[in-house]
Amino acid sequence: MSESPLRILTPEFISRLSNMELRARLIVEGFLIGMHRSPYHGFSVEFAEHRQYFPGDSIGNIDWKVYGRSDRLYIKQFEEETNLKAYILLDASNSMGFPVRGPSDKRDGKVTKLEYASYLAAGLIYLMMKQQDATGLAVYDETVRSFFEPHLTYSYMKRLLTELSDTKPNAKTSTAAALSSLAERIKRRGLIIVISDFLDETRSVITALKHFRHRKNEVIAFHVMDEAEINLDYPGDSIFTDLETGEQVSTQVSAMKTTYRNNVNRFIHELKSKCFENDIDYSLLTTSTPFDKALTAYLTRRKKIF
Repeated sequence: MSESPLRILTPEFISRLSNMELRARLIVEGFLIGMHRSPYHGFSVEFAEHRQYFPGDSIGNIDWKVYGRSDRLYIKQFEEETNLKAYILLDASNSMGFPVRGPSDKRDGKVTKLEYASYLAAGLIYLMMKQQDATGLAVYDETVRSFFEPHLTYSYMKRLLTELSDTKPNAKTSTAAALSSLAERIKRRGLIIVISDFLDETRSVITALKHFRHRKNEVIAFHVMDEAEINLDYPGDSIFTDLETGEQVSTQVSAMKTTYRNNVNRFIHELKSKCFENDIDYSLLTTSTPFDKALTAYLTRRKKIF
């Protein structure tokens, strides 16, 4: 592959790919090239089913008996005696649709917060399943929109990636309520990964995240923001529209930029410090952050578990 690992891991490059499975694979392969070593480990597994062989699959998993009968290459697909159950909880509320594009806007390589979060979730799912970790997915806004229990098969991975591909921003944010509901539904201890802009009341969000910790789960919070949200880099007089209420505010940006930035930094600092106080891994990601930062954070937490 002619592209450099860092180039492959940029959201702008990933957004140009044709489907979510290809995005997930390229995110992980680019990450591994950059690491110069594989984090995959040979866990104990039991046979479950077959899937078609794809270039890059280990030939050691080819079922040669099936090949002898059908003259086609199939891989033994496995159901895990897994070391880990993982859940990815994705915020798909309207605020995650920032920045909004009009019908005439050109893509120009930029991604929305939800697109970035979906690509990250896809990469994590692909990496986890390669590590033989059963993985599930929940998509939420005001309520839990969809919920998939963790499993470990290729067909199930494709189902999760399709869900991510079809997910659009909708409804208001209620991260705290949705996470509390999910904490009640997740009965088996595992790894919880929350991907959100966390634009909710911070104390309530932390209480919900602590709910997972009280149930002995490991927790990672990926805080996704757009750089324009952090820096308020807009010209002169601007009109801002709340994506969840529709309320509009007209303001002179230069007059409020310093105060705005201080408030955003205070919000980020509070969320980060409260996470660390409760042994919750926290990572701030902008929509231009290469995906290797997030995958490294995941592997660091996973190493602590084992």
